[in-house]
Amino acid sequence: MANGFEDIEALIPVDVLRRGGVDIKTVSITGSDVVESAHGVKMHADLTFEDAEAMLDDADLLMLPGGMPGATNLNDHEGVKAALLKQAEKGKMVAAICAAPLVLGGLGLLRGRRATCYPGFEQTLLGAEYTAELFTIDGNITTGEGPAAALPYAYSLLEQLVDSETSHAVAEGMRFLHLMGK
Repeated sequence: MANGFEDIEALIPVDVLRRGGVDIKTVSITGSDVVESAHGVKMHADLTFEDAEAMLDDADLLMLPGGMPGATNLNDHEGVKAALLKQAEKGKMVAAICAAPLVLGGLGLLRGRRATCYPGFEQTLLGAEYTAELFTIDGNITTGEGPAAALPYAYSLLEQLVDSETSHAVAEGMRFLHLMGK
């Protein structure tokens, strides 16, 4: 997480994944455990990037929240970009929502893939086919459109990490399926 992150794009996936039994850690790239959202909400991350760096090789998923200037702050962090490249090289999961897919696009991770992002950031998906979907899964990379997509994006990540039954149960427990008329 970087200063300027979009609140719900960071916290909804964390909430959903934790409800589904995933051991997820929030990581701050600010040099402190305190990160400020695009809307002025200050939160304490579980770890600083420096403390988490050694553990990143074992991560099943590296996930970037969007928001501005959060996405550009993530893009300016060489450690984040190196970790994403390593993760992708190993075929492990990478996810980004809203403006954050610009980081993946800049690294060349979206070339020849399908991807989505917040409208207006399509040009940053270098080499990708823009889908305009709420979320798009292409192999080990999942991208999300924006704040309103945070719940379906998070349920898709939970399904990929655990299973569809767990994702469905969490969605039902959170009344998302009721909201969607399912």
